Parts: sequence; C-alpha cells; structure tokens
Amino acid sequence: MQTTEPARRPTAERKRDALARLTTERDIWLSTAHPDHGPHQVPLWFLWDGRAVWMCTNATSATARNVRTEPRVRLALPDTFDVLLLQGEAACFPDKEVPRDVADAFTDKFGWDPRTEGRAHLYVRVTPRTVRAWRGEPELRGRVIMRDGTWQE
Repeated sequence: MQTTEPARRPTAERKRDALARLTTERDIWLSTAHPDHGPHQVPLWFLWDGRAVWMCTNATSATARNVRTEPRVRLALPDTFDVLLLQGEAACFPDKEVPRDVADAFTDKFGWDPRTEGRAHLYVRVTPRTVRAWRGEPELRGRVIMRDGTWQE
C-alpha cells in the first residue's frame, strides 16, 4: 500500500496562507501567564490589521490582569491540522483610548462595539515577533515563517 503525504509548502506560500487566515478567521486562542497562578488560555474574537492582532476582553478579567503584569503572550488559531502560532508582546488600550479606526473595524467585523457596553473593556494588541505555520509532520522543518518580527522568505 502506498501512502501520499501532503506536499511541503514553501515559506512564501505558508506566509500567504497565514495572512489569509488572519484576515478571514474569527476566533483565536490567547495564552497568558500569571506569575503566581501560571498559564491562562481563552478564545477571543480577533481582528488582524495587517501588522498586529487586536482582541478585546473585560477590563477586570484574568486575561486583562495577566497581560498588564506579563505582556509576553502566545496566540493560536483553532485548527490542529493547519497550525498557526504567534508569539509577541501585548499592549493594552482601555476602550476609551483605543485608536478609533481599530475599534470601528472591530465593530464592523463582529457587529459588537465594546465601547458602548456598561462595563469597561480592554483592547489588547499583539504584534507578532515569531510566527510558526505547518500542516502535518512534513512541514515541521521550516515552520518558523516570522523571526524577530521579520517575515522569512
């Protein structure tokens, strides 16, 4: 019996596919850490602005507390066959201080405007420093498609 493994994509194709997913997908897993309580992971809606991932959470949530204390975070899109992992540092923007174009784009994408809620929200921006992408074991080699904030070619 002969098996066929998926073809290994070149870096440029992985980058193109990663950017397409960042533009079209809705949910992303955000992993933060608390120095005393350890890892914390939540799914959030997200917006890709072409350079960074923007998410929003309740200003008093564990996620908000964690990113204020330890801004190094990891992000993952929810697909175990088409893996996309991002790593970077979070910057926090209270809902009254978020750039208007970002908040408006977030509202347009989801039909929800956190700025109009009764309780305060925190927008979290993560500019990736490292991006890894792979589909199955054949693509483990070469999975880093962004290193130190620079896309690989």
